[in-house]
Amino acid sequence: MSAMNETLIRDVVAEVLGRLGGAAPPAFPATAPAAKHDCGCGGNGSASGRPALRGKFGVFADANEACAAAHESFLQLQKGGIAARVKIVEIVKAMAEVNAEVWGKLELDETKIGRLDHKIEKLKIIKLVPGVEWLRPDARSGDHGITLEEYTPFGVVGAVTPSTHSIPTLSGNIVNICAAGNAVVFNPHPSAARCAAVAVRAYNEAIFRETGIENIATIIEKPSMESFAAMCKHEAVRILLVTGGPGVVKAAMQTGKRAICAGPGNPPVYVDDTACMKRAAKAIIQGASYDNNLLCIGEKEVFALESIADKLMEQMAQNGAVKLTNAQLDALTKAAFTITPGQGGGCSHAAVNKDFIGKDPIVLAKAAGLNIPPGTQLLFAETGADHPFVVEEQMMPFLPITRVKSLEEGVARSLEAEHGYKHTSIIHSHDLEALTQMGRALDTTLFIKNGPCMAGLGLGGEGYLSFSIATPTGEGVSNPRTFTRVRRCVMVDNLRIY
Repeated sequence: MSAMNETLIRDVVAEVLGRLGGAAPPAFPATAPAAKHDCGCGGNGSASGRPALRGKFGVFADANEACAAAHESFLQLQKGGIAARVKIVEIVKAMAEVNAEVWGKLELDETKIGRLDHKIEKLKIIKLVPGVEWLRPDARSGDHGITLEEYTPFGVVGAVTPSTHSIPTLSGNIVNICAAGNAVVFNPHPSAARCAAVAVRAYNEAIFRETGIENIATIIEKPSMESFAAMCKHEAVRILLVTGGPGVVKAAMQTGKRAICAGPGNPPVYVDDTACMKRAAKAIIQGASYDNNLLCIGEKEVFALESIADKLMEQMAQNGAVKLTNAQLDALTKAAFTITPGQGGGCSHAAVNKDFIGKDPIVLAKAAGLNIPPGTQLLFAETGADHPFVVEEQMMPFLPITRVKSLEEGVARSLEAEHGYKHTSIIHSHDLEALTQMGRALDTTLFIKNGPCMAGLGLGGEGYLSFSIATPTGEGVSNPRTFTRVRRCVMVDNLRIY
């Protein structure tokens, strides 16, 4: 906690939670406390000389007001320079870790999905999100002078966050976006807006006290499609970041502004006869059960080579997973999906029952008609490749296992189930040809070999963290460079080294 005063962090969060403790919307003071600072903004005014929008600490009822406040904050951040960016990153990472238990419970209480231990862990690992150190300029020199290319901010980023990882996503976004020199305005998922507002306000209070910059991350208190549209249209918002379902991704890409979109996924797993079955089973259970399978990168369906399918399922049963019978699978399927027959003999459509998304295994087991031991991590069953649990992105702790006869069939089935999202795929194999063939065929943003899905984000593997993985638009795992423009500065004939 050397980067921040831990007592200050706890005081700020306690104050915010106290104000938002009731069921009624939070009431904000008319003015903010003064802070001693020298950011070039003229004391309590804005960097532009216009009156600042004070007293909100990031939480606004009106989208236009939230965007305007973020723009004023961006101008202040420009004056604060790299040092201010570094301080903001330190504050957010420190506060996310210190308040992981309180905020994790707050999010679970509001959303009613996922697991508390994993909600807490997702906040504690915000420290793995990259910061200012990623923005190293590139320089070259020659007979005709020197050229420097550096990363420069856009200004204000308009962001949408999901209900599945509300506070972790916005926390990681703030680190990336502010490290790049931008401010951000959030239109959160309505089902997780209150906990998001708590975190945003706490972050802003601490940042204001430490730097004098207020509203570096603003949020719309009662988000809607109307507030989303207003945010997208605001002239201060130069770029969009959307972490959510296909509907909001499509809407963002139709705004005419550059959009960085983290869309849906349906990650397949292929297991062959060269893999260690015990290691594969443990990794599959770990990934598919994490936060009750809310992760978009989580294992959603398994294609196992026929010769080892029984061994794999035996190892899964020995390591915390429970296998369903055919009758139990049928009962769970009827409860978890609404099946609409296709018209004119066409294919039927399965819609996931939202009441089962992110619920504990015991809830799914009850629907299937069985009792499971305490501590059960995951349910699984053998299915065909066309089963709704294979075809649909179902975010619940159940995993379908499908037998395949060859590598070629396993890859083909995986490609079909992944739907061309190019999001995440996973393989358990020691065969280099299998690794290569699947990697080339699926061409996913994340390709994890012989580990759980989280290894793709640095949890058990090498790498860095972000909860916004831009697959439809191709930026991949977001980092500070994602939110910058590349600017070239050229000095002709002078300053050359050679």
